[in-house]
Parts: sequence; structure tokens; C-alpha cells
Amino acid sequence: MHGKNEPVYAIGIVSRIIGVHQQTIRNYERWGLVVPNRSEGGRRYYSQTEVEMIQKIREWIEVLGLNRAGVEVMRKTYRRIKLLEQENNQLKLELIKLRKNRRSLIDFPLK
Repeated sequence: MHGKNEPVYAIGIVSRIIGVHQQTIRNYERWGLVVPNRSEGGRRYYSQTEVEMIQKIREWIEVLGLNRAGVEVMRKTYRRIKLLEQENNQLKLELIKLRKNRRSLIDFPLK
């Protein structure tokens, strides 16, 4: 199984998964909204994370009616939210560890 950030999907596969023309995906790349990895031969390969971002971009354009500038703002905001969610999860794990350590110190018998 591949990780979410491993580039495994060719542009034709991404096009079929999302239901957009390959040129649409190339436009997103040209606008700097997604950056695929390239093989030595220059073929584009996308990770699952990038496929999800392309799907989001398509939704923002088709469902919300955003233009390119609006999509850029949404993409930056979406990435910032994802980073904050990761930081929040890390802080939660740290808090759980601290609480466990505190309990073990409280329960430690002093003789």
C-alpha cells in the first residue's frame, strides 16, 4: 500500500477519478494550485493528497462558483486549517502523556 503523499497516479487516472478533462488539471498546475511530481521522462504523477486537493478545487469552482483568485485563497486557508488540525492533534497527544505522567507521579508510593 502507498502513502497518501506518494506520487502514483498518472494524469489520465486522476482525470477519470475526478471526472474532469486532463487539460483542466494542467490548468490547475499552470496556475500553481497543484504541483505534480515528474518522472525522468516528464510524466506527471499525483499523490492521493494531490488528487484530494484537485477534487476540492473542482468543488470550489463548480459548487461555490469561485474564480481562480477565490480558489487560491481557499487553498491557502484549507492548508492552514490542515496544519492547525495537525498541531492540535499533536498537542492533544502531548497533554495525554503529561496527564499520564502526572498520575503516575501522584500514585507513586513514598516510603
